[in-house]
Amino acid sequence: MTEPSRTRNAGRNLLFGELLKFYQIIMPFILRTCMIYFMGIEYLGLSSLFVSILQVLNLAELGVGSAMVYSMYKPISEQDYPTICALLKLYRRYYRIIGAVVAVMGLLLLPVVPHLVKGSIPHGLSLQVLYLLNLGATVLSYWLFAYKTSLLQAHQRSDMISRVTLATNTLMYVCQIAIIVVVKDFYLYVMATLITQILTNVAGAVCATRLYPHLKPIGALKKEQIGIINQRIRDLFTSKIGAAVLSAGNTLVISVFLGLTVLAIYQNYYFIVVWVSSIVGVAFTACVAGIGDSIVTESTEKNFKDLRKFTFILTWIIGFFTCCILCLCQPFMEIWVGNSLMLEFPAVVFFAVYFFVFNINLLLSTYKDAAGIWHEDRFRPLATSIFSILLSLLFVNPFGVYGVALATPLSQLVIAVPWLLRNLFTYLFEPSMLKMYLAKIGYYTVLMIAGCILCYTICRIPALPPMQTLIFRALVCFVVYNCFYFALTYRLEDFRSSLATIKFMTKGKIGFLDTLSNRLNKQ
Repeated sequence: MTEPSRTRNAGRNLLFGELLKFYQIIMPFILRTCMIYFMGIEYLGLSSLFVSILQVLNLAELGVGSAMVYSMYKPISEQDYPTICALLKLYRRYYRIIGAVVAVMGLLLLPVVPHLVKGSIPHGLSLQVLYLLNLGATVLSYWLFAYKTSLLQAHQRSDMISRVTLATNTLMYVCQIAIIVVVKDFYLYVMATLITQILTNVAGAVCATRLYPHLKPIGALKKEQIGIINQRIRDLFTSKIGAAVLSAGNTLVISVFLGLTVLAIYQNYYFIVVWVSSIVGVAFTACVAGIGDSIVTESTEKNFKDLRKFTFILTWIIGFFTCCILCLCQPFMEIWVGNSLMLEFPAVVFFAVYFFVFNINLLLSTYKDAAGIWHEDRFRPLATSIFSILLSLLFVNPFGVYGVALATPLSQLVIAVPWLLRNLFTYLFEPSMLKMYLAKIGYYTVLMIAGCILCYTICRIPALPPMQTLIFRALVCFVVYNCFYFALTYRLEDFRSSLATIKFMTKGKIGFLDTLSNRLNKQ
């Protein structure tokens, strides 16, 4: 695949991915709001609890999806259709086994479910029944043609997955809002999720079949090839354990020690951070297949230059959203849920730090995954998650929910990011390049901190009503932060190369980019 086609595919994936993510921010926000005002905040805690339990069950996936998509990069670039078909057949068999394993593990956990909630649950509900409905949705996600979406991902057509998800989620959201407002039946609310999962899998399979009718699950791989794939899956196993424990651990700790109401309040903040992260994360998803292809076909120097370019673009974006979280979160929460369901400002600082560190970690992980550095990285997520859980358990009694909010960014800073940097600059890039990269990312981090302090200082000056405060602070973040960042970076080489890439991805349709590029070239 050529550099222009990789970039155009990334741009198309980015467009539809961002549209979907924006949609998936607005609609769940409406759902959460309806749930709070029409059914009660405890129901949000229940939803979060079941999501966390099922994340642990999804350990059975073992990283099969990532390993299989990575295995398709080379045969796709070489148009080796028999190998792709054999990979599909293997993928289908693995996912059928995984679905069965998840079902058995889920049923074995059924007696434990009632003990994961401190205090009472909403009247008339059975935790076991709700858990089984959520488990059914998870199992069906593996059994119903899930393997076919690997074709879309490996061919850089994740925009098709976004379109399918947009259509099926629209139906789900409409039904769930109607259920919350009119019927007020939490069982029906969960069943809507199960039905949507079925529709999404079937529609995604239809799209993959129409785009690639010549690729079917037939044939067999050599034992050596299967052995390589299985080794990648084994290497990803500990990564999956770590990711699941890290994601689900805080929810379970809060539910067990502090109860559903505190969990729901915490999750309201976490919801904002996660969905803002998902906007940034689309950029990683859109580029990962292109990065993987580039790593196979381009030189180390070219890939390092691309890493510097992506780091510049994404640290600017990540820093801006970090500033927004810091400055806008509290007035937004006051408008949305009221003072009684808010945390103190230190929690916002912890969430902002977590957002920045998490997305820097995601940037490095994108290159790690694209390069297939899984064996060397296999213990990093597990070590990070264990450290995070230990900190959460240590902090939860003396500091409550604030201790849990602090534990995750600390674990990322202390373990995850240094470990990732070591792996990347040992197995993908030259060790001598690390010092240059640390200087770059360190400079951008200092700029982010300075920009956030500047914006927050300005935001605190006027005393305005909540809505006016939110609007004023949003304008400050957008204008002041971006002007500050631009003024201190526009002369850098990374800025110019990033500008050229953005111009190409947008096909020159954004006029001011041409004007800016021409002026910079004249200097």
